[in-house]
Amino acid sequence: MAAYTAIDDPEAYFQVKTYSGTGSEIAVTLDGDTDMQPDMVWTKNREQDDGHQLFDAVRGVTKFFRTNNTDTEASDAQTLKSFDSDGFTVGTYSDMNTSGEGVVAWCWKESATAGFDMVAYTGTGSARTISHSLSAVPHMMIHKERTDDASHFIVYHHKVASDPETDYLYLDTTGAVADYAYTNDTVPTSSVFSLNNASDINESDDTYIAYLWSEKQGFSKFGSYTGNGNADGTFVYTGFRPAFVLRKSTTTVRSWHLHDNKRDPFNLATEILYPDLSVPDDDAGDFVDILSNGFKARATGSGTNASGVVYIYMAFAEAPFVNSNGVP
Repeated sequence: MAAYTAIDDPEAYFQVKTYSGTGSEIAVTLDGDTDMQPDMVWTKNREQDDGHQLFDAVRGVTKFFRTNNTDTEASDAQTLKSFDSDGFTVGTYSDMNTSGEGVVAWCWKESATAGFDMVAYTGTGSARTISHSLSAVPHMMIHKERTDDASHFIVYHHKVASDPETDYLYLDTTGAVADYAYTNDTVPTSSVFSLNNASDINESDDTYIAYLWSEKQGFSKFGSYTGNGNADGTFVYTGFRPAFVLRKSTTTVRSWHLHDNKRDPFNLATEILYPDLSVPDDDAGDFVDILSNGFKARATGSGTNASGVVYIYMAFAEAPFVNSNGVP
């Protein structure tokens, strides 16, 4: 199985950062050898029952969503104050900067090379297509209404079903896959994605943001696996050592599970955060091993590895298994 990559340096496009709050404004510098100015930053206080914060450069600094609820876009001048040349600056907002409390941040650079695009649009109330800049077919999309009505984070994933264009998940709930034509029963293409007229995704005159990812060999993977119900669980090949793994059962009512290489630099990866919940780091038992070429379930729970249950995942690289010159 080929594991070459066109992205030898994943840190140019994605990095995870853990930091400790000070209670005063701080410039958070990313740890990677490569400087990266992020375009999307998602943070979570690891120690408290605080919400997730999701910021992006399209909507602008200080504006955020909480992935754990359906609230409209919020704004606070003491949240994320700037996207910096190698990190970001946060103000005194307690969910992101309480003195002595640990925070994790997941940071992406918008780039067609790395398969990530952000699209702001205004709803029309009619079925339509919208252009994107990936120059590749999106494998995962997340849509969120910004300012008018409380709404879900609508997730399209190309492995969620055999006909993924007819199904959806919500990032902010534990719900299983359900059938509805948010994407107008139409598979996205290398130039456009489709919408129906639902208020959560395309109500007339309301504003929205869409996050789109396309899989890049050796850097990102948007796949699925079937649990085996064994503590020596299913191995999932990605072609890289993951820095970030987000998983969700498609058929059982369970939370999304998020692991990364900074909260757990060594195996087992036991610290879990749940995008649909505000709870702090949890070591409840849905563990994984993060390996040089993928990840492996090390538990039997329905959130990670129940026998016969299908799970979708989203993963980004710390390092490719084999670089562009064929060197491991």
